[in-house]
Amino acid sequence: MLLPIPQILNVSRNDRSNPALITLTGEIDLTSVPMLRASLRQCLRDGVRSIHVDLTYVTFCDCSGLNAFLEAAQRTAAAGGALRLHDPPAMVARLLTLTGSGFLLAAFPMPSRLPHDRLGTAVPAGAL
Repeated sequence: MLLPIPQILNVSRNDRSNPALITLTGEIDLTSVPMLRASLRQCLRDGVRSIHVDLTYVTFCDCSGLNAFLEAAQRTAAAGGALRLHDPPAMVARLLTLTGSGFLLAAFPMPSRLPHDRLGTAVPAGAL
């Protein structure tokens, strides 16, 4: 019997200038959400107030991931900034729509000021 291989969440951050671009790859679930939360909180600790999250390569997101995004949006807004989610796969977009969290989705394309290297520098698991 073959056991399913767990998908790992990779988080990379590229912020050579403000705003920061966080690119997520893999699954966002109860086991991976602490790394996501830590990455988003680190942006605020580093003084970043405009956070863009690229969801292009996310293959799954459960309610713990949604909660992490809502918490980060609230913290970022309280610090005078904004968090925006970009390019969500259909499953994530549906989750945001069904929960009324669609306000997290930017109504505009990725900012042109951001570096073209979407994957940036990988943050090793447990480094934050």
